[in-house]
Amino acid sequence: MNTTKEEPKSLPRPAEPDGDYENLRAELEAVRARQRALEEKYEHRNGKNGAESHKSAPSEEQEEKKGEEPKKPPLRQRLAAIPREHPVGLVIGLILLAAVVIGGYFLLRYFDSYESTDDAQINGHLNAVGSRINGTVIGVYVEDNRSVVQGQTLVKLDPRDYEVALQQAQGNLAQALGQLGTENPNVPITQTTNLTTIATAQADVASAEAAVAAAQHDYETAVADQRQAEANNVEAQADEARYRQLVTKDEVAREQYDQKLAAARASQAMVSARRAAADAAQKTIAERQAGLEQARSRLSQAQQNNPRQLEARRAAISQSRGAVESARAQVANAALQLSYCTIAAPVAGIVGNKNVEVGQRVQAGQQLLVITQMNDLWVDANFKETQIRRMRPGQPVTIHVDALGQDFNGYLENMPGATGAEYSLLPPENATGNYVKVVQRLPVRIRFSKGQAGLERLRPGMSVEPKVWLQ
Repeated sequence: MNTTKEEPKSLPRPAEPDGDYENLRAELEAVRARQRALEEKYEHRNGKNGAESHKSAPSEEQEEKKGEEPKKPPLRQRLAAIPREHPVGLVIGLILLAAVVIGGYFLLRYFDSYESTDDAQINGHLNAVGSRINGTVIGVYVEDNRSVVQGQTLVKLDPRDYEVALQQAQGNLAQALGQLGTENPNVPITQTTNLTTIATAQADVASAEAAVAAAQHDYETAVADQRQAEANNVEAQADEARYRQLVTKDEVAREQYDQKLAAARASQAMVSARRAAADAAQKTIAERQAGLEQARSRLSQAQQNNPRQLEARRAAISQSRGAVESARAQVANAALQLSYCTIAAPVAGIVGNKNVEVGQRVQAGQQLLVITQMNDLWVDANFKETQIRRMRPGQPVTIHVDALGQDFNGYLENMPGATGAEYSLLPPENATGNYVKVVQRLPVRIRFSKGQAGLERLRPGMSVEPKVWLQ
């Protein structure tokens, strides 16, 4: 910028004496010197622009000759004269212009060929190791930042309580096995007893059936004897009646009548006796039939109870077997609890955040330390939603690790299922009426390519700048 002021071409000589004129002239020169000093200071601050401004500022001689300079030709004529006056410069200028255009084109293509972000970090599996039982720590065998292998002993708890519990469970198992051994013979014994009972009941039924048949036969015999006695009684009564008439007429002797009378009375008594015998035989049949029904009932009961008793015995055996299995499970659980007294590394990695010491009382589920797996690391890069338009799984990625100052090769493993805000504890509710559009970020997972030097130096939490190549 030209900060100089137009100087007067000439100063009129005043009417004062020559000394005053010289003083004014000296003051004017001092002002001009201070002005030039300010211009040089301004040029020093503003660099080239100040130099150009200084160069463009007219000097005293130029100001004095300003009115004498010839006028410049029009711009069109000057532009038309450039190819004739400066052909080489024109060619060089065109070449430089073409280089700038081509370079700008490729630069724009380069900037459009990737997406990058500084909101990214390395992540990995952090395996929290805790106690699965209550106990007192008697040994700690690791420290922070120490490497461990899978299965290595980390912490040991006092096992005595759990050893006693295991012995008690083993005693319960032995008792259950003894009970099962006692129940096992009951099934064949019960089966044999039931078969004997059924056979006896069948024999009783057969005997009762025979008794009923015999009683039926006796009844039939008694009925026949009764009928015979009745027939004899009819004949005897007829003889007595006939002889009574004859004795009345004195046609027969009194002794013969008495004989016929006695025979008639005896025949009558015989009829009564035979009738009583038949009734007794009939009652015997009823008794024998009742005995037969009882025998048949006992046989049916034995036949029906046989499988039930066997099932009851088998159920008792199953119950004993269940008690044995339960006792075995208790033994296995006690052994498992005892094994938990030794806490081993579930994975290989580096120990961190250790907060356990010898003598400490720990509870089940309490976290004791953390193991970081070093063989499975990845990058979670939070890209803006406007950046993932052309991202696809499998695209190559250049990962710059700030802590190491080194670039690693990787690839885009997968795309996220939702934005980071949706996974937060209190996700935004845009339907509440206070909606403000904000560019969201989505966590994209990037994997490191295997076999690269320096991967063993990576740690979860390191800041990185991934560059996803889209083309």
